[in-house]
Amino acid sequence: MASRRRRAALCLALFLAVPAAGQTRRIVAISHRGEHLHHPENTIPAFQEAIRVGADFIEVDVQTTSDGKLVLSHDGTVNRCTNGTGKVSEMTFDRIEVLDAGIKTGPEFAGTKIPTFDQVLDLARGKIGVYVDVKNASAQDLVSHIDGHGMTDHVVMYCGLRLARQIQELNPRLKVMPESNTVENSRLLIEQLHPRVVAFGARDFTPEIIAVVKQANAEIYVDRMGATDAPEGWQSAIDAGADGIQTDRPGPLVEYLRQKGYK
Repeated sequence: MASRRRRAALCLALFLAVPAAGQTRRIVAISHRGEHLHHPENTIPAFQEAIRVGADFIEVDVQTTSDGKLVLSHDGTVNRCTNGTGKVSEMTFDRIEVLDAGIKTGPEFAGTKIPTFDQVLDLARGKIGVYVDVKNASAQDLVSHIDGHGMTDHVVMYCGLRLARQIQELNPRLKVMPESNTVENSRLLIEQLHPRVVAFGARDFTPEIIAVVKQANAEIYVDRMGATDAPEGWQSAIDAGADGIQTDRPGPLVEYLRQKGYK
């Protein structure tokens, strides 16, 4: 019986993933931490390169300093990516601002700063969408900054259920993007949030969960990094129903999507 249900879910997901005759699917390319294989991650140079190669979104990690400033850092500390040490949440913005976030990538990036969320929103406006991975920030701060920069319709917010509810209460127009995780969790998220887009990782990108999200008419943005971050993996994700792909290789992904008519 379980096997039969899995086959039925797979057939449904594949059916829903196929566009109607005459329609062309559009797949969005999401540049993970900007173009960070050759540029310092989560910095303006990485985001500028993602814009240059034609990505649709830059993925950014937002943290809050001890004095309430929103800055970009994937890690909770500055140790890995800068010439400093310490927890972002325990550092003032003045301490963050003097750090060098580029020197570890290469001497040509020496002097690159950790950007503020405001700087990134300014850079992105009119050029590219922003996929916000909320590491440590309040709903009020996020919404006020995004709305204040005129980016309300050009942002997706990757966050948990509680924060997603708070964001929706403040501005229902903002796209919250919860993680699917399981069939049961996806149904709960759909019931409570009615999201327009749902995030998937490699582990939960399964036919059963895909079918639940497709039935709710939500888009699917999938993380296909690692060994699957290549043409075969991209096409596999598209065939299974992905509407957006997060990548470490935005240039090659954009070129692939253009060649295949997805962009």
